[in-house]
Amino acid sequence: MRFAVYLGKKIVITIFLLLGITFITFSLTRALPGDPALALVGQRASPQVIAAIRKQIGAGRPFMVQYLDYVRMLSRGQMGRSYTTRKEVLKEIEAKFPNTMKLALAAMLLAVPLGVGLGFWAALRRGTRTDIFLSSLSIVGISVPVFFSGLLLMLFFSLQLKLVPPSGTGGLRFLLLPAATLALPSVATFARITRTMVLDVMDMPFIRTARAKGIWEWRINAIHILRNAMIPIITVIGLDFGSYLNGAVLTETIFGWDGIGRYGVDGIMRRDYPVVLGTVLVFTVIFIIVNMMVDIAYHVLDPRVRVLIKK
Repeated sequence: MRFAVYLGKKIVITIFLLLGITFITFSLTRALPGDPALALVGQRASPQVIAAIRKQIGAGRPFMVQYLDYVRMLSRGQMGRSYTTRKEVLKEIEAKFPNTMKLALAAMLLAVPLGVGLGFWAALRRGTRTDIFLSSLSIVGISVPVFFSGLLLMLFFSLQLKLVPPSGTGGLRFLLLPAATLALPSVATFARITRTMVLDVMDMPFIRTARAKGIWEWRINAIHILRNAMIPIITVIGLDFGSYLNGAVLTETIFGWDGIGRYGVDGIMRRDYPVVLGTVLVFTVIFIIVNMMVDIAYHVLDPRVRVLIKK
């Protein structure tokens, strides 16, 4: 019952947060330089045509009237129509969303086992050359920007070795490069955090007690050490999954992957406000949902969190 109240409060806070984000995004799109009507019809169009387009997209009305109309439209489960394609934004996002989720999940499937595994291995080899090498490699992985590593992977695996296509949307061969590009910084991040947390747990008294009792080493590593170390790691994994959706904006643009990120970038270039607002709102909702799932996972894994909620 206490947890249901806690969840209810989270949902109420989420609603106000979404309203705030829609207001900020709506304000920023209206503050962008340029005229969406000119972007649609071009500079050579007559003033009458430009005025008609502005009236059609509602650009001439007061700001608060436009915003309240947008909120009312969202309450009906709509996101408006794209200025350029005249298609419903929600339907276009629904069509592109599976590609973005496919990319994010593929990157997660690469990043979590590799990052946690390498970090755990480095912790078990504390102070050795393996530990130093993996720690140095993780620093490089965190430092290299996504767009630079993506171009390097494209140059090597596509243009030199010709193993995978350089761009496009499709099956596994098209997915490998963008997923690897998106996963690389996360592998480095997960490895560093896992190493730190595992070393902290390894130095705790209950681990020495477990070894003194003669419990098998693999059981100590898998159950006592890794499970206790995973609690903060889950938070980072959840937040990183949300950042995959932001990172997907660059990755999808570089590799021509037909997802929400690329759709949003195209909307910004065309000053297509409904597209920009729709993509930002979807990214925000997904990020919030992922954070709520992390909170629930905390509640399940860590009894101390359950005690704090009951209080």
